[in-house]
Amino acid sequence: MNRRELLALPACAAAQKPGERPNLIFLLTDDHRWDALGCMGNPVVKTPHIDGLAERGVTFTHHFVTTSICMTSRASFFLGQYARTHGVNDFATDFTAEQLAASYPQVMRAAGYRVGFIGKYGVGNRLPADQYDYWAGFPGQGRYFVERQGRRVHLTELMGEQALEFLRGCGPGRPFCLSVSFKAPHVQDEDPRQFLYDPAHEQMYAGLTMPVPKTADPRYISALPLAVQRSENRRRWAVRFGTPELFQESVKAYYRLISEVDMVVGRVVEELRRTGAAENTVIAFSGDNGFYMGEHGLAGKWLMHEESIRTPLIVYDPRLGHAQRGVRRTEMALNIDLAPTLLELAGLKPTASMQGRSLVPLLSGGRPRWRQEWFYEHAYTNGWIPRTEGIRTAGWKYFRYIDLNPAFEELYDLTKDPQETTNLAGRPEQAARLRELRGRWQAWRAHLEAWRPGQPWSEPGG
Repeated sequence: MNRRELLALPACAAAQKPGERPNLIFLLTDDHRWDALGCMGNPVVKTPHIDGLAERGVTFTHHFVTTSICMTSRASFFLGQYARTHGVNDFATDFTAEQLAASYPQVMRAAGYRVGFIGKYGVGNRLPADQYDYWAGFPGQGRYFVERQGRRVHLTELMGEQALEFLRGCGPGRPFCLSVSFKAPHVQDEDPRQFLYDPAHEQMYAGLTMPVPKTADPRYISALPLAVQRSENRRRWAVRFGTPELFQESVKAYYRLISEVDMVVGRVVEELRRTGAAENTVIAFSGDNGFYMGEHGLAGKWLMHEESIRTPLIVYDPRLGHAQRGVRRTEMALNIDLAPTLLELAGLKPTASMQGRSLVPLLSGGRPRWRQEWFYEHAYTNGWIPRTEGIRTAGWKYFRYIDLNPAFEELYDLTKDPQETTNLAGRPEQAARLRELRGRWQAWRAHLEAWRPGQPWSEPGG
């Protein structure tokens, strides 16, 4: 389906029968930074089908993850909670029975939805296959090439086939909720080639020159603490972006993986149209964390720079009217907002343990009072990833490396310095701002540590 055909899909509340609950599809990519889509202003990457969703839906231009690592962020998507609450800070921690029951798919299943999961589960090693009506999930990172009915298939293509299989198994009278959790565009860590796209797309982006980020200059890495200069971020920079030739090939390969996801999105939308479900199916598209492409001399994610924490978020609801088509919202949305949003779209109440906010008022064109700040935390460490915490406001960012003594702090004026080139933490004229945001970090940390599920949630007061 091309973009013109996608734009021809119905978009009016009248298409939904009275009392009919919407279907929901949540598409989640892996290591997908916010600006790696055509609809987010990227002039190179080809994503016509995702761009079509944005043209028909609502794009959140400032969407963030509260922890930039896959297992913790995915737990936050499922539960609508900060990491300090759900406690998934490593690859071995499974959901408890109570947490699993409170995840958005299980709340929907209990309410009568047919629920499916495809792809990278990401939370622990105990897969809840028996808690889903359709299960094609896998633990860990998975492999990009798999055997399927005697043929070698790229994982993204296989997941597209599985998504169509799920949709074709849905019958009338029962709404569905499908979660598709891609591995792409994540690298294959142990493979020297790193970005394993489908060879059929080898020529995509060939002959183009990828622009080098301004902050890839070596002086930016020298401004960071030694713990970062010697970190996993820096090691991965060397194997992905360490030479001009390597940078060019890695960025092109990263974009090929994203374009392959876009092809699957097109197939899913076409299937919805073919089966008549398009008029009543909401599609949400996001990424589990960002991805450095050499900025600050780094690769990977984990730290609190924008490249690491900011991801795409598009919500296409065909039931909304013309005024909500192609809307771009600048409010700060978070990964913890997706679970309460999906539940409200399904006509269900978010569970009492959810700390995120439903985005439905923003999707509907409202102007509700919205968050002015949020808390970032990254507690996982393998000895080569410095732990970080901080505060992000609309115009400022403060974060610190919590294990360093003395503390190393970073402070950025995002209005004047969106690429975070100048750390203001040591500037005398910013001493008051530094104290203010340091105090907000302390308040958030204490508030989250004191809160327990079941208690009314509110953000710490200023």
